[in-house]
Amino acid sequence: MIQGIYVQGKKVDLDRARRLAEQFETEIISKLPEDKFAKYFVFDKSGITFVAGKQELKGDFTRLLPRITKGHLQHEILLKVANQGALERVGELRGVDCTAGLGEDSFLLAAGGYHMELYEHNPVTAVLLGDALIRAKSHPDLKEIAKRMTLRVGDSKELLEKLSYRPDLIYLDPMYPEKKKSGESKKKLQVLHQIETPCSDEIQLVQAAIERKPQKIIIKRPPEGPYLAGMKPNYSVKRKAVRFDCLVF
Repeated sequence: MIQGIYVQGKKVDLDRARRLAEQFETEIISKLPEDKFAKYFVFDKSGITFVAGKQELKGDFTRLLPRITKGHLQHEILLKVANQGALERVGELRGVDCTAGLGEDSFLLAAGGYHMELYEHNPVTAVLLGDALIRAKSHPDLKEIAKRMTLRVGDSKELLEKLSYRPDLIYLDPMYPEKKKSGESKKKLQVLHQIETPCSDEIQLVQAAIERKPQKIIIKRPPEGPYLAGMKPNYSVKRKAVRFDCLVF
């Protein structure tokens, strides 16, 4: 799948680039592939970018700064849904994002005080998310939030089985089939749809989350989409572009 690791510039960790090439059983290349449909990584001083043809994908938490500063965080609907209701809180709030993707929703929850474990099974997405976390942990305005985020690479159901504590929150946002004319499915989502697949084990995923006995499960869905695994929530919070279905225990 990956046709090479293109290293650009001198301020690049070559050992890290070599490990990345070894992980994907490819090689470091000195020039960009000529194949217009090629899939490869670009590794430069700004981090790691995944390129698929003419489209690019990169993890970047700095673009979320306007949403967490100057009082904006308190208006984030996801955080409002997470904090809705009288949760028992002993010590730090702990959450698990079973479908982390590029980690943006987990970042908002971490900004709100949650200590988040992020599960991602896709190796390409996991590389981009891990790179974004590395850069965030050295950013003066992001590092304290990033410290509350831990990436685990693997199958969410298996990772949930190994969880040693009862989380306050489990978050599910499985990939939903792409709409052909969706205005949302541009650039980032188009690339994600190339490397991720729609959830095929909805029932097992929801059941695995329930078995961990969290205080709340939040499931992100399209506004008019069906319930995940047919599981009717205790309540839903709906906005124009999204719906959050909540299971409370």
